[in-house]
Amino acid sequence: MSLRHVTLCYGSGPGAVTALDDVTLRVRSGERICILGANGSGKSTLASVICGLLAPDEGEVVLAGERAMGPNGADLNAYRRARRRIGLVFQNPEDQIVTSIVEEDVAFGPENLGLPSEEIGIRVARELGRVAMSGYARSDPARLSGGQRQLVAIAGAMAMEPRVLVLDEPGALLDVRGRCGIMRVMEQLKEAGTTVIHITHFVDEGLAADRVIVMDCGRVVLDGAPEQVFSQGDELAARGLELPFTARLARALRERDACVPWTCDEGELRAALAPLAARAAAAGGGPRAPATSHCGDAAARVDRVSYSYHGADGRRALEDVSFDVARGASVALIGQTGSGKSTLVRLLCALEAPDRGRIVVNGIDTSGKRDRRRLHGAVGYVMQHPERQLFAETVLEDVAYGPANRGLSDDEVQERCARALKLVGLEGREDASPFRLSGGQQRLCAIAGVLAMQPGILVLDEPTAGLDPRGREQIERILDDIRRSGTTIVRVTHSIDAAARAEQVIVLSEARVLMRGTPEEVFAPAYENVLRDTGLGLPTALRWAMALGLQAEPLTMEALVDCLVGEAV
Repeated sequence: MSLRHVTLCYGSGPGAVTALDDVTLRVRSGERICILGANGSGKSTLASVICGLLAPDEGEVVLAGERAMGPNGADLNAYRRARRRIGLVFQNPEDQIVTSIVEEDVAFGPENLGLPSEEIGIRVARELGRVAMSGYARSDPARLSGGQRQLVAIAGAMAMEPRVLVLDEPGALLDVRGRCGIMRVMEQLKEAGTTVIHITHFVDEGLAADRVIVMDCGRVVLDGAPEQVFSQGDELAARGLELPFTARLARALRERDACVPWTCDEGELRAALAPLAARAAAAGGGPRAPATSHCGDAAARVDRVSYSYHGADGRRALEDVSFDVARGASVALIGQTGSGKSTLVRLLCALEAPDRGRIVVNGIDTSGKRDRRRLHGAVGYVMQHPERQLFAETVLEDVAYGPANRGLSDDEVQERCARALKLVGLEGREDASPFRLSGGQQRLCAIAGVLAMQPGILVLDEPTAGLDPRGREQIERILDDIRRSGTTIVRVTHSIDAAARAEQVIVLSEARVLMRGTPEEVFAPAYENVLRDTGLGLPTALRWAMALGLQAEPLTMEALVDCLVGEAV
């Protein structure tokens, strides 16, 4: 597979956007490649060209042994033949799922290849088992969580047994176990001779690749073995990316004058840290951070709540769930894919009522439709992929829609919009079309529309999913600012490291509350096996501390560095 001097533009004239700019790339058969880049760098467009879904404006393209485009333009028959040997998993599974039954959706691709029914059945069962979705074969994908739908899409692509498989952010909506499972599947496919091209914002996943490619502004700017690419930390930072945890830890320790090598290799760094760890362990490794708690009344109270989806499978989404959310607190809601997190936040936002039990938000019981309507301005809801709700011609019109419909004066609406746009860093873009913004900016625009409502409680469902490191950091800063202003924040996340920075953590498992408490209480080493069995795990810093034999239990990299160096350096 090869691309030579490929250029692709969206639109024409002065408003044209160059998505790929003179890209030359050769992929060897059976190679496992990781493609990194900030939002808007051209990764997804490159994936579409590699899969034959888009033909470039210029250049030469050879796909799966077929010369699809050359000096004389595109060869449609060659493209058609190549696409039968190439699989693609889209960034958003909703763009890929086409039927109302899981096993039928997985069978869709093999059926279009004209395979016998018996062979199709074998492939469907095999791939659903490989992504741990066999128990949902007869379910409606629309009733599954976002992460479960992503697993269905991955199973469907693998059922076609492609020579080349391209995965665009396959783990963005998955829990820790799900992402690890997809990494194992990619390794199995590579060992079987399949060419795997993996697009991701999880830079640590690039360590398992044969080759890492970094894109910026439609160009390939770095290309090499993982250790070669990740040795260029300043270059990556300039492109809006970050280093893997191992390299960031090594760099942070070196900045504190610790005598450790720069490395991406976990084993090498742990060996180098052994003397520091021994001294830190002997000294007690530093105190454990105190647990933080909020007193006062509850912003939300969930009392023995149950909820079911009334479909063909009659799936129970929540069962006897109870907890309180303290006013002004920052709460992380975590759990394996399909544990009921998204359903729970919809109930907290009074979009639906529970089948049994009570939810009281701001003193209002959500069981009645009229009372739920009263809460729609008081509770802000940022759903998965909120940018898909953008609709207005300008950024300002989109952000102003909610406040304007509350009957506020024009001056109040303008003031709220200005404040929200400044908070998310979009001041000066008021007259821009939201559809001309980058993916990360669209996410910020959608969030600004919610913030302009000035909700007392802000509920977010995976707000950083699919964002590059720079975008994730910006969202985290915004949430910190909002929390300091007194807003209660309830956040669904698959990032254990992000959850460790909250004040309260609630763990869902199989529709029930498994654990709840401060991060120090929930992420205690004693619960490692419980969390792992639930598809989760401990924060990265704590796992390193345990491996190094430290007595302290740091939950962040900063705390881990403090434990290791302290007065020893």
